[in-house]
Amino acid sequence: MMDGIRDVREIIREEMVMRDRILEVLQEGSKTVPEIADAIEYPSPEVMYWVMGMRKYGYVTEDGQTDEGYFLYRPVKEEAK
Repeated sequence: MMDGIRDVREIIREEMVMRDRILEVLQEGSKTVPEIADAIEYPSPEVMYWVMGMRKYGYVTEDGQTDEGYFLYRPVKEEAK
């Protein structure tokens, strides 16, 4: 994991690079933001920015909710985009 708080602009700049890593993790099945963060070893707040961007542009969608209230995310099928 990385230490310290980074500028939001830095985080958003990495979205295209992180998209492939996040989609790779989601191929294993639906995951929450904290689970994705653990898998790619980045802080949850940064992963939330990337996942929300991916959701906005149709790369991922919600797939239910956990008992703790976290949303599960899964990749959107290519032909659906």
